[in-house]
Formats: sequence, structure tokens, C-alpha cells
Amino acid sequence: MTIHKEGYKILLVLLVILTAINIIIYYYAPNNITFQYAFLTFSVLFYFLILQFFRSPRRKVTLDERLVIAPADGKVVVIEEVVETEYFNDKRRQISIFMSPVNVHINRNPVEGVVKYFKYHAGKYLVAWHPKSSTENERTTIVVKAKNEVEILMRQIAGALAKRIVWYVKEGQEVSQGEEFGFIKFGSRVDVFLPLTAKVRVNIGDKTVGGITVIAELVEDTADDSIII
Repeated sequence: MTIHKEGYKILLVLLVILTAINIIIYYYAPNNITFQYAFLTFSVLFYFLILQFFRSPRRKVTLDERLVIAPADGKVVVIEEVVETEYFNDKRRQISIFMSPVNVHINRNPVEGVVKYFKYHAGKYLVAWHPKSSTENERTTIVVKAKNEVEILMRQIAGALAKRIVWYVKEGQEVSQGEEFGFIKFGSRVDVFLPLTAKVRVNIGDKTVGGITVIAELVEDTADDSIII
């Protein structure tokens, strides 16, 4: 199992702390064998629980300019028409993917293009399914202009457990489909905002695999020979 770089420091510090506690218990409670083994078992299980948060599986992404792929592993919890007020100021199709603690927490670019807008927002840590989490929680907003000139907005949102959002992109940067653009430690969710003409390929409750699952499809507009999603 490959470990993501975001987990190196946390895992090392946790290993040192758990090792130190077990040594202290061994020396100060030498006769309490049951407690020693119980805490050692807890330490091992807890460490592997945290370890799996930072796993980084290899993904073979099939690039396709016509498709929008899932930016995260998780479950589709929202598909609805909304008014996006930070960047577009008009109606968009929102698809939200909830990342539980057992999901891979890497975030991947749904399309290839250029980052046209980026902003980090400090905020609260409401549960990810709270209606106001997308506007009040700690979050980032990233807009990528795809090769077909369509702009797609992604929003990383921290939740009650996730306290740290990491991003690897900046305005003007070229990004590839399926490439990592960020990481949310310990879960939460990612929103994707598409034009209303997007042909959605997922349903509420569907499980997604970041970089693999197709969530929307590009549609050719034969009326004006342009390509939209």
C-alpha cells in the first residue's frame, strides 16, 4: 500500500506518541499484563485506522475531453440546480460527493484545462451534509477552463472531522484530467458545478472512484457548432 505524502508527518508523530505511551505503561504497570496487551492492541488498530486514511492507490485514468470524471472517492449526495454566487453568479448543476473517513481522500481534476480562479476561505466545521457547509465551512474554490472553453468549478469543503484542506494548484496553472489538485484530511466533500446543459451520468447514492467514475458527459451543440457540458 502506497502512503500519500500528506500522511508522512502525521503518521510519524502518531507512531512516536503511541510507542512512548506503550513504553510508559510497560515500565509503570509491569504487573498489569492485561492492560498492557489491551492498550498495545488498541494502539495497533488505531494506527492502522489512521494509516488507511492516507492510502494512495494507483489509478489508470483514461483521458477523454468529452467526459467529466469524479474528483473524489465517495458517495453522490447532491444533484441539483443551484445559483452559484461566488464566481458564475448564475444557475449551475451541482454534483456533490461525500468522502467518509474510509474513503481515499485525494482530490483529482475532473477535466484538463487551465486554472482561471482560486480562492481559499477560512470558516466553520459544520457536518458536511449541513445545508450551509458549502458557504460557511473552511473551503477552497477552484475554476478550471477546459479545452472546449467551458469553465467548471470545484469546491473542497471541510467538515466536522476534516480540519485541514490542502491544494496543489494556482491561477494560470495547466492541469491534466485525473491529476491530483488537492487533499482533504479525514474526509468531508467535494462539490462540482457544471452548466445546466450537462448530461449527468450518476445518481444520488452512487459510489464514485476519483479519476475513474464519469459524473457528466460533454454534449455537442450542433446548432452553433460549439461544445458544451
